Amino acid sequence: MNFITPNILPAAPEIFVFSMACAILVIDLFLPERRRVVSYWLTQATLVGAGFLTLKLMADAPTLTFSRMFVADRLADLLKLGTYAITFFVFAYSRDYLRERGMLRGEYFVLGLFGVVGMMVMASASHFLTLYLGLELLSLSLYAMIAFQRDSGVATEAAMKYFVLGAIASGMLLYGMSMLYGATGNLEIAAVSRTVARMSPNDVILIFGLVFVIAGLAFKVGAVPFHMWVPDVYQGAPTAVALYVGAAPKLAAFALFLRLLVGGLEPLAGSWQSMLIVVAVLSMAIGNIVAIAQDNIKRMLAYSSISHMGFFLLGILSADANGYSSALFYMLVYAAMSAGAFGMIILLSRAGFEAERLEDFKGLNQRSPWHAFLMMLIMLSMAGVPPTVGFYAKLLVIQAVVNAHMVSLAVAAVLFAVIGAYYYLRVIKLMYFDDATDRSPIRAAWDVQALIGINALALVAVLPWVGVFMDFCRQAIQMLP
Repeated sequence: MNFITPNILPAAPEIFVFSMACAILVIDLFLPERRRVVSYWLTQATLVGAGFLTLKLMADAPTLTFSRMFVADRLADLLKLGTYAITFFVFAYSRDYLRERGMLRGEYFVLGLFGVVGMMVMASASHFLTLYLGLELLSLSLYAMIAFQRDSGVATEAAMKYFVLGAIASGMLLYGMSMLYGATGNLEIAAVSRTVARMSPNDVILIFGLVFVIAGLAFKVGAVPFHMWVPDVYQGAPTAVALYVGAAPKLAAFALFLRLLVGGLEPLAGSWQSMLIVVAVLSMAIGNIVAIAQDNIKRMLAYSSISHMGFFLLGILSADANGYSSALFYMLVYAAMSAGAFGMIILLSRAGFEAERLEDFKGLNQRSPWHAFLMMLIMLSMAGVPPTVGFYAKLLVIQAVVNAHMVSLAVAAVLFAVIGAYYYLRVIKLMYFDDATDRSPIRAAWDVQALIGINALALVAVLPWVGVFMDFCRQAIQMLP
């Protein structure tokens, strides 16, 4: 029997991160309590090394390997680099938070790296099985991380809710994939697309499979009506974990949508467009309106996330290359904004105190004008106020639906963006116009201070290069196999 050895070079970053995660797991076992920070530094070095490998191996043309189940292309490279960068910031923000609460253990970083591997596999998936493998690796890591604070009943409850609902959603997605396999006889995404193009768009099995796939995808991004887990998980999980859940996995969610809907089911765009319009409008409406009533900033950011996923879907449902590149840019910007917002919550927290209520931000300008300014930039960007990059991200996806002749949808998006601005501006009002109830100084390590500054200032500083970033996004979309 002859065996064909696959070309493993395109998967070198995945192999490296996975190997380092296993090594850190073993190394951490022999570290004394006071030296656990070694696991943190090894983890950060792993992300830097993976970034170097990805840049070194960046291909000019898509490369398929592992029996055409894995693809290395410009889109995968861009998503992976974004994942490394966001996760690097997430781990940096989390370090002192975990140490003060006695949770600075290697397991957090190992689970985080396994989640990164799952995101990387999703970014490079060209086969239903590879896509599902990456998704489940990420999901299982998130389930464990949410329950990381074992003596917290709230965290355990959040993990159980997410696990049960996540299992149902994964089952729906898998069932949808199995129906598509039954209809097309293929599991390779490109082959499915070719077969679907020759079939009737009204084929019952195809439509049923598509419905289950859309339901599974909507759950994974926390879009209405599959959003129930988002506020409970954001509030119940330790803030360091909520930070992880709310940032980097959003890039993997984009890969999931693009590989499945665009790569495999674009011939059915007329069917999934109508479904996504309903999901997007409901997400923008419920996310923005319910967020106004929240007094817990983590729950507010959870409903904010739901509304942002509605805006992200505007780019996808436009069903053209410009819309897809706008959605990619939007997701990259949102991941950076979410990391910054949760980073500020962690910065204001300390041992025995979680700065998770809106009133905890009262008078922040009196305590620290610099940190109040950074938080203001993040909130303005999330609200889509110029001249922040959040404004251009929203503008691009709205332009995409206008170009797709969906003007009424664009008008609805603008109206919901205006409604959503209220709860972001409320945070700014509390920081600048209310008296501080807590005047304790804000202390953080120099590297965390520097990174949170870079994170927030980048939301304005990148404006001259928005066109350059959009060109990268367009090139990544155009090079899809």
